[in-house]
Amino acid sequence: MAWGAAAARWIYNPPIVQGRSPVRFRIAEDPSDFEQIARLLYRTFVEEIPQHPPNPERRHVDRFHDENLYVIAVSGSAVVGSIALRGARPFSLDQKLGSVDAYLPPGRRVCELRLLAVEPEHRSGHVFRGLVEQVVREGRARGFDLAIISGTTRQTKLYRHLGFEPFGPLVGTSEAPFQPMFIPFERFLAVAPRIVTSTAPMSFLPGPVPIAPEVREAFAKPPMYHRSAEF
Repeated sequence: MAWGAAAARWIYNPPIVQGRSPVRFRIAEDPSDFEQIARLLYRTFVEEIPQHPPNPERRHVDRFHDENLYVIAVSGSAVVGSIALRGARPFSLDQKLGSVDAYLPPGRRVCELRLLAVEPEHRSGHVFRGLVEQVVREGRARGFDLAIISGTTRQTKLYRHLGFEPFGPLVGTSEAPFQPMFIPFERFLAVAPRIVTSTAPMSFLPGPVPIAPEVREAFAKPPMYHRSAEF
């Protein structure tokens, strides 16, 4: 059974807003999720990035589908982004480069992040970072502490910004080149903007602004005379 077939649970409460569309993150769970993932992967890795041949169904189901854990970004009922985590060896990069262990820091528990796809209208960076942050946290919960990924060369700058480090030669084809990269989870969690883990949404409106609980508590106390011994 795929990890993604586990019971659904929301893994983020406050929404990320892209324009007027709130985006939330959860683990893919039901047939509708997986159908939308297959169509999103087709649009991304067949029509946009020519990594796989077209097919009349316009669906792409990954060869490791039953071993993948899918984290998805959902706007309303629509899946607008997805990323997959897989811990079983050999990784897809093992099959392309030979064992990747020689490229990686020793003593790590490694997983592979794959199939990162985001709908064009949601590619401002927030959904990308939110997906990666949450899948990293899901990976940590499963005992991993380093991830490898084949990052499209179109987004190398963004990957580096989030702390990914390139290794080895390019993989893929001349039409669809990918750069192998790795990231220790603690590095990502230290440098990435806190998109998913915020306990409350941020407001950038001119006011009124939220007041911290400790400030409200101080205001509730009686004033203190500035020449008193207590002061």
